[in-house]
Amino acid sequence: MAAHILSRLFSLRPSAVDAHLLSFHTRPGLTGLSRFGVEFLYFGMKEARACLFVGLFFAAVFSVPRAGLWGIPRYDVLLVVALAIQGWMMWARLETRDELKAITLFHVIGFALEVFKTSGSIQSWSYPDFAYTKLFGVPLFVGFMYAAVGSYIIQAWRLFDLRVIHHPPHWMGVVIALLIYVNFFTHHYIGDYRWYVAACALGLYARSTVIMRPLDVERRMPLLLAFVLIGFFIWLAENISTFFGIWKYPNQLGAWSMVHVGKWSSWSLLVVMIFTIVVNLKHIKARIHVPA
Repeated sequence: MAAHILSRLFSLRPSAVDAHLLSFHTRPGLTGLSRFGVEFLYFGMKEARACLFVGLFFAAVFSVPRAGLWGIPRYDVLLVVALAIQGWMMWARLETRDELKAITLFHVIGFALEVFKTSGSIQSWSYPDFAYTKLFGVPLFVGFMYAAVGSYIIQAWRLFDLRVIHHPPHWMGVVIALLIYVNFFTHHYIGDYRWYVAACALGLYARSTVIMRPLDVERRMPLLLAFVLIGFFIWLAENISTFFGIWKYPNQLGAWSMVHVGKWSSWSLLVVMIFTIVVNLKHIKARIHVPA
């Protein structure tokens, strides 16, 4: 059954794949292990589809040689690839204009953070290779790594028909998101207040629950768990990226070593910030329940 479903999907156009994944048909005959297997399969397919931009972009990150292609530096090739993927997703109607605006905002926010973190006075990490498309020492393709996270959340929201219940008041979410972002800058000067901000976020989202529909039955998950899991997978991707030398931390200049596990918490907090931007999109905000 799984092989039949997969072969059918692979024969469809991208927009038709979306239509199939979004179609809703009750399946009362599915029970026990059969239901678990089919539901898990659709969960995996929807996750893979939500990661389309992420997957294509990081496939290029890991496959483009350090010397570049056809005389074009690696970072410049990655920028062209990222723009091509984004353009194709718009052309194929896999992304809307409003979603593209949000993703562009993630790009700008991420790029600004990168410029600060790689500056001469901070030097948290560096991009050692030459590129024509470097600005303030940061390759322009880097913003797409932050945009990729936003793209995943937006796509997952649509494919899983997500809803959030017991979401805190939106202004409180915005304040926490701003504190998270500001702390990435200020902890170099006045101390790292990450765990204080994290404690506030923990209290704020403690009751928040994500309702998703992998197949035909709604499932629930604590929103905080979603933040932590997404942050974990970003941390894994960061380890792979530094292994391939896309960027390097100071302790990796001599030989590669695993990115400190503390970065997992930083990424999880960044996910909270990106999530806050996503939930303020018009078509998503309508699916957020804020208790009176």
